Amino acid sequence: MHYYRYKNKNPEVSCCYKYLMFSYNIVFWFVGAAFLGIGFWAWSEKGVLSDLSQVTRQNGFDPVWVVLVVGTVTFVLGFAGCVGALRENICMLKFFCGVIGVIFFLELTAGVLAFVFQDTLREWISDFFLTNVKGYRDDIDLQNLIDSLQRTNQCCGAQNPNDWNTNNYFNCTDDNPSRERCGVPFSCCLADPAQTVMNTQCGYDVRARPEREWNTVIHVKGCIPALEGWLPRNLYIVAGVFIIISLLQMLGIFLARTLIGDIEMVNSGFRY
Repeated sequence: MHYYRYKNKNPEVSCCYKYLMFSYNIVFWFVGAAFLGIGFWAWSEKGVLSDLSQVTRQNGFDPVWVVLVVGTVTFVLGFAGCVGALRENICMLKFFCGVIGVIFFLELTAGVLAFVFQDTLREWISDFFLTNVKGYRDDIDLQNLIDSLQRTNQCCGAQNPNDWNTNNYFNCTDDNPSRERCGVPFSCCLADPAQTVMNTQCGYDVRARPEREWNTVIHVKGCIPALEGWLPRNLYIVAGVFIIISLLQMLGIFLARTLIGDIEMVNSGFRY
């Protein structure tokens, strides 16, 4: 551990580590504030802030929750790291270390459990997707998320297009008055290079046709099988992302622990 020394030989907190810690955390502080701003803006656009009871009435998953939770954790950690470094506050630095350590442990635990219980995880993701298919028209952010997932992976439904039968707007029951009856969202449709504007009605009545004709209009592969095929093709990218995140977390813990050691040594009145 290195210290800046003065003529009186008293140890000092390393300015290098102190401002590295501050610089490291101020980025996350601003990112957390931006995420919170985006999350509350999204809720205000949907009218949730003026009627908080909407939160409990949603049928599917609201992606804004992810933005708000990530933003809150990032903002709090960034604040604790910045203030702890500038004010040389051991409590805040220990809080920062502890939370980062818990997050790192949870990430490792989740990775191991996902590897060991692959079949259970696959079933859970499939059930989760089906639950959100039911709430597709109830939340615009959820709708955009599912559409993006289906377009990017060229898939439709969890296991196949018939999963859209669980949605009140798309099911094929005789008493369904919706114009989208027996259809699928436009994000299931095959892309037409000749079209510059997406036809949002391309999925209407598709499932009323013979099943052998579906593949001429829409993607027939489910999104769960599509994601299972995507992961092995992009394994190095996924591993690289997790390694970078882990290294950033370990760097934060190292800087915080180094500062804590410096501050404790100064407070103890240690002399060389």
